Amino acid sequence: MSTTIPMYVAECSPIDIRGRLVSFNIVMVACGQFVAGITGGMFAVDERNGWRYMLGLSGIPSFIQFMGFIFMPESPRWLIVSRQEEKARRVLQSIRGQLDIDDEYENIKVNYLETQHEHETNPFRSKMPVLCQMMSHPSLRRALAVGCLLHIVQQVAGINTIMYYSSTFVKMSGVRNNDVLHWFSTLTAAVNFIFTILSLYLVEKIGRRLLTLTSLMGTILSLVLIAVGFHVTSLNTPKVTIRENLQNSSCVTYSTCYDCMRNSGCGFCYMNDGSTGISNTSCLPGSQQTPWIASSGRCNADILPDNLSWAFDYCPSTFSWMPLVGLILYIVSFSPGMGPMPWTINSEIYPTWTRSSAISVSTFTNWTFYLASSLSFIPLTETLSRVGTFLLYAGLSLFGALTLFIWLPETKGRSLEEVEGLFAGQWCGVGAKTDFNTKTIQYVHIRGLNRDGRDSELESPE
Repeated sequence: MSTTIPMYVAECSPIDIRGRLVSFNIVMVACGQFVAGITGGMFAVDERNGWRYMLGLSGIPSFIQFMGFIFMPESPRWLIVSRQEEKARRVLQSIRGQLDIDDEYENIKVNYLETQHEHETNPFRSKMPVLCQMMSHPSLRRALAVGCLLHIVQQVAGINTIMYYSSTFVKMSGVRNNDVLHWFSTLTAAVNFIFTILSLYLVEKIGRRLLTLTSLMGTILSLVLIAVGFHVTSLNTPKVTIRENLQNSSCVTYSTCYDCMRNSGCGFCYMNDGSTGISNTSCLPGSQQTPWIASSGRCNADILPDNLSWAFDYCPSTFSWMPLVGLILYIVSFSPGMGPMPWTINSEIYPTWTRSSAISVSTFTNWTFYLASSLSFIPLTETLSRVGTFLLYAGLSLFGALTLFIWLPETKGRSLEEVEGLFAGQWCGVGAKTDFNTKTIQYVHIRGLNRDGRDSELESPE
C-alpha cells in the first residue's frame, strides 16, 4: 500500500494538482491515526473486550476500501506500457473528464517508445534485473539517491520516536491520569492531522523543494529546543534523599533523578506536598511492562497515596514545559513538509518503466530506517542521554537538509515525463532544469501507432 498508492495517484493525476492528490494520501494516514486514537479512547474503558471491538472495527474501512479498489481502472501509463493504447486513451479521457487529451497522451506514449527503443538497441541491458538496469543509468542513480535520502531524513529526524514519546512529554508537564494521557496523545495526533492538511495548499503554492527544506529547518530547530529543554531539566533535577533497602538493584546507587532516568529500568518515587514541593525522593526499579508502578519499594502499589507519585521515563521539574513546547513545534514543522513530501516526490521522479521498482526500493529504505530508529532510541538515550539523542537527530537532519538543498530539484508544474530530465544534468537542485519540448530524443525513427491506430513513423524533434 505504501508503495502502490502514491505511484498510482501520481500516474493518474493532472500536472497542476498532482502534488496535492498524492499528499492527500498522507493526510488520510494522519486522519486514520487521529480516528484510531479517538476509537481507542472510547473502547479503553472496557478493559476486557475493548481491544476486540477496536480490532474488529478496523475491518470495516478495510472492506470499504477493498470494494472501491474493484472499480479502479489501471493507470493510463501502465496501459500504454502493456500495449493497450486505445484503453489507455479511454481511461485518460474518463479520469480527465474531457475528450481532448491528445497532447498529454502523445507525451506519455513518446516517452514510452523512447525507452522501448533504448532497450531494443541495448539487448544486454534489457536482460539485466531491473535493479541492475536502474544502477546502469546515471540519471536514475541520482533520482534514486534523492528519493532514498528523503525517506532516510524523514526517519532519522525522529518522527516516530517523537510520536511514541508524546505521552512522556505530557507526563513531564504534570499529568498523571492514564486516561487523560491517552487523550493528550490523541490531541498530538490531531495536531499532526491538521497541519498535514496544510500541505495540500502549500505543495502547489510554494512547491515541493521549498516546502521540504522549510519544514526540515523547522524540525531541526524544534529538536534543538527539545534537547535544550531536557538539558535545563537535568540541571534542575531533584536529588535522591532516601535510599531504600533493596537487594540486587542498581537503582538505589543513583543520587539524582536525572541519573536515575538514564537507566531505563529505574524510576523516581517522590512525595509532592504541593506548597512545599518535592520531598522524600528515591530511585526504585521499574518496568516497561508496568510503567505506572515501581517493581518494588514504597511506590510498588496499584493505588498510590495522594501525596506519593511515581515518575517513569521523566523527572518532575518546573522547566518541563520546554520539551513540551518543542514537541508541539516539531509536529507543526514536520507535518506539512517532511511528512508527505518524501512520498510525493518519490512518486514523481522515476521513469515509467522502473517507477514501481524504484519506489519499492525507496519505501524499503523508509521502513528499514523506521525500524532502526525505533530500536535504537532506548540504547541511544542510555549511551548519549536524551539531550545527546535529540541533538544527534538534529545533526543528522541538518546534514540531510544541506544535501537536499544541493540535490533536490523542483518538480512542481512538470509532467512525469519532464521530471525525468531533471536528473540528467548536474547534481544541483537549484540549477537542475530541463526543457522537455526541446529535449533531444536519442533516435530518428521509432515504430509506433498514430492517433488513428495505424502504423506510423515518429520523427525526431531535432
